This record gives sequence, structure tokens and C-alpha cells, in this order.
Amino acid sequence: MTLRFEHVSLSIEGRAVIGPISLSLSERRIGVVGVNGAGKSSFMRLMAGLVKPDVGRVLLDGADVYADRKAALRGIGVIFQNPDHQILFPTVIEEMAFGLQQMGADKASAQDQARAVLRDHGRDTWAERNCHTLSGGQRHFLCLMAVLAMAPSMIVFDEPYAGLDIPTSAQLHRAIEALDQQVVMITHDPRLLDGFDRVIWLDAGNIAQDGPPAEVLPVFEREMARRAAC
Repeated sequence: MTLRFEHVSLSIEGRAVIGPISLSLSERRIGVVGVNGAGKSSFMRLMAGLVKPDVGRVLLDGADVYADRKAALRGIGVIFQNPDHQILFPTVIEEMAFGLQQMGADKASAQDQARAVLRDHGRDTWAERNCHTLSGGQRHFLCLMAVLAMAPSMIVFDEPYAGLDIPTSAQLHRAIEALDQQVVMITHDPRLLDGFDRVIWLDAGNIAQDGPPAEVLPVFEREMARRAAC
């Protein structure tokens, strides 16, 4: 699967936050790094079709992800930094079935598929639980299972380890490593990108550098050290 940015620019409240940028994303594991305010979250929202570019288009195998929401849902899943910004429904089964219903499944079929995903991950007993009785790490995993239920080809993670303790982070890291899907990891921590195929460094909404991690990350880390010393 290839996601293409074609001359994309985005402004929020009159302030340019992205672009103009053009690039294609097709590698299996892609990292996106940058400081706070570099445009990483806006980049993620453009990827998923959650915001409309001011200029240009974002295409997933030729489909405009903003204009064609079903194509975006089938192709790209998003895991937000804070699961409470993603969870909409009181119970686990309702939350997991929601995306499937958006894709066209009826309620009963969507819940059957959601229960199958829960069984596959050894979480059968979660179905009727209230989402907010789950721990922070469990809510992160719920969001991941809800996305996996929709079987997207690409999953985008926005700072997925923020606020998690070490054991929970390790469990989530193993789950991400085992995914068959293409993964885009948005992070400020280059250590999380070990073994990735490509890293894009965003700075002030533009691409500062793009290439193999061994080329991009040392330059990024030196620049971060320089800024910290100023």
C-alpha cells in the first residue's frame, strides 16, 4: 500500500503547520520524528483523512483519504496518544463494533466480529466491561484491537507509549512489533525506531530530512542536543 502526499499544505487559524510537502510512504516500518509543535500530529491527521489540506491531496492507493472516508477506514487505522480521546462508547464491545459499523456492517455482525477479535487476543471477558474501568495500558490495547477489527493495511501510532509504565510499554511494544500491517510511528524518541526502514524528520511543518534511520537519526539527535544547549 502506498500513501502519497501531493503538494500538501495545511494551516490552522491562519498559521501554516504543514508544507508544502510531497512524498510517498510505502515502507513496512516508518518513523516520524520532531519536537513538540513540529507538525507531527497534523501530519498524522492528514494521513488518516481527518482534516482537509488547504492545498493538495493525500491519496491512499489512488483514493483521496479525506473525500473517500470508507477507503480511509479500510486502509488506515489510527492510535491516538491519549486513548480517552479515541474511546467514544461506554462498553468495550460497543467501542470495538463502532468502526465496523462505519464500514457498513450491521450491529449484530459488527459485534460478532468484535468478539472474535477479543477471543483472538485472549480478552473475551472484556466485552461487557465499561471502558473506563480499564487501566491506561488496557485502554491503549482496546484502541489497538478496535483498529485491528477493521483490518486496515496501515496503522499510525501517535506517541503510543506516552504515560505508560515500563511493563505496559513493553507489552504494547511487542504487540506493535508483531503486526503484519505497515506501521507509521510518530514519536519524539528515536530509540523507539530501532529496526525501522525509514525515518522522516519534521521541523516547523516541513521535511528536514528523510531516509534510512542510520542517516537521519544521528543528525536529528545532534540537532536536538544543540537546541537543548542553547
